[in-house]
Amino acid sequence: MKTIWKFNVPVEDEFVIEMPIRAEFLSVQTQFGVPQMWFIVEPEKSKEPRRFRVVGTGHPMPEGSLKYLGTFQVHEGSLVFHLFEILR
Repeated sequence: MKTIWKFNVPVEDEFVIEMPIRAEFLSVQTQFGVPQMWFIVEPEKSKEPRRFRVVGTGHPMPEGSLKYLGTFQVHEGSLVFHLFEILR
């Protein structure tokens, strides 16, 4: 059965999250000031590592194959970040 899971988005250059295979991205937003992302998952599936990249507005874009997922703001909008998934 599919369900929706939430994952923390650390504000660091790169991070990896283990999630069920073929998890489908829904959204990235802040909740109570903390960046989060939501995926539709099938919890019974085996897990795989997924790699993500956070890029601040005005910062250089990294090289490589990236898929844009969304934008979120922290500190009452004083910092704006853009979330990408690093594709294999």
